[in-house]
Amino acid sequence: MSPHRSNREDFVQQHLRRNVLALGGDFAFYMIGLAFASQATILPAFAASLGAPNVVIGAIPAVTTLGWLLPSLFVAGHTETLGSKLPFVLRYTVWERAPYLGLALTAFFVAERAPTLALGLVLVILLAMTGVSGALLPAWMDIVGHAIPVMVRGRFFAVSSIVASLGGLAASFATASILAGVRAPASYGLCFLAASLCMALSYAVLMLTREPPAAAPPAESVPLRAYLARIPSLLRRDRNMAWFLVARGFTVIGVMGSGFFTVYALRVLGAREWQVGVFTTMLLIGQVAGNLVFGWLADRMGHRLVLAVGIAGMAGASIVALTAPSVNLLLLTFFLDGVYDAAVNVSGLNILLELAPATGERPTYVGLGRTAVAPVAFAAPLLAGLLADAAGFACVFAVATAFSLVALALLLIRVRDPRHETAIVTQSL
Repeated sequence: MSPHRSNREDFVQQHLRRNVLALGGDFAFYMIGLAFASQATILPAFAASLGAPNVVIGAIPAVTTLGWLLPSLFVAGHTETLGSKLPFVLRYTVWERAPYLGLALTAFFVAERAPTLALGLVLVILLAMTGVSGALLPAWMDIVGHAIPVMVRGRFFAVSSIVASLGGLAASFATASILAGVRAPASYGLCFLAASLCMALSYAVLMLTREPPAAAPPAESVPLRAYLARIPSLLRRDRNMAWFLVARGFTVIGVMGSGFFTVYALRVLGAREWQVGVFTTMLLIGQVAGNLVFGWLADRMGHRLVLAVGIAGMAGASIVALTAPSVNLLLLTFFLDGVYDAAVNVSGLNILLELAPATGERPTYVGLGRTAVAPVAFAAPLLAGLLADAAGFACVFAVATAFSLVALALLLIRVRDPRHETAIVTQSL
């Protein structure tokens, strides 16, 4: 073992507890903030209260997904040239957190007077803040990859997600009370204001992170065009990554029905507006239940299995929504949706770290794993909105079920678990 590697590992172990708390706290507060402005429940309900058509409601997950996914690969090359990633993240993450205050101001001062303008502002704000988030994610995940050892990462994300889910559970009770006791749209403004506070707390604990020294020298800077030109040859060389991206593409289409579960409950099953908070509660209970199992499962059996269970949960959520005769039965849909979210939280990014053949390529693999599916993830909920208008919600849920099942089959049959592959190579050497 080289002295550099020994010193680096000593640094990781010395600051492990601090970094687990700092990065875990950042993740937890961030996710609690998202619970106050949930893409699956609060934002669609806010849009519905403004009279938004289904295609606009479908645009909410489309825009947020595009922002979270598309920029990652375009910034990953620059990320690999940075000796330290934390200053880069701290400098720009303000711009993914401050816009939640913009949502609150829109709800308080614009929504009632000009609902159409408010809907437009919501979509622009969502695209801005998720776009910054997507651009910073490869750097944040590289910090996690260096600071948290591989056999601890599953439990790290699971415990952080459990804390986030418990906090989000409290947030869901708060949102239910707010929506029941305060007239819209001011009620939604209070929810978005609470989200802003959580984002500020998330930033404060992130500043406490102690980033380990890089395992290898930073990559040389290359023009973006040259960097992107490497991607086709990477996928030809790494067929496992290519098949993972195909499975992921089918997965994001299979998730397209989730943005309409709440709207279906409100418009078809006759749910009351305050029950949106109950839906968020069930979503978070599903996340807690999933995280209790998935952290342990991922560290011992790999992230591919966790993702497979999550996809099966999403297929089940769509099937329940397709057949549910009442709001009470539809609660199971939100629980299963939460199970899927837990699987993605624990393993969706972690598996990309392990798919990367070298630590220096982690930002590229994280970026590629997100940007490659961005066009599909953007189009799917928009098409779902059009499909809901033309053929009804049942058709949307049926199509989502079919794509989830195909994604599950591809993941199990065509994708090899990268941790097991690494173990085989190590044993052969």
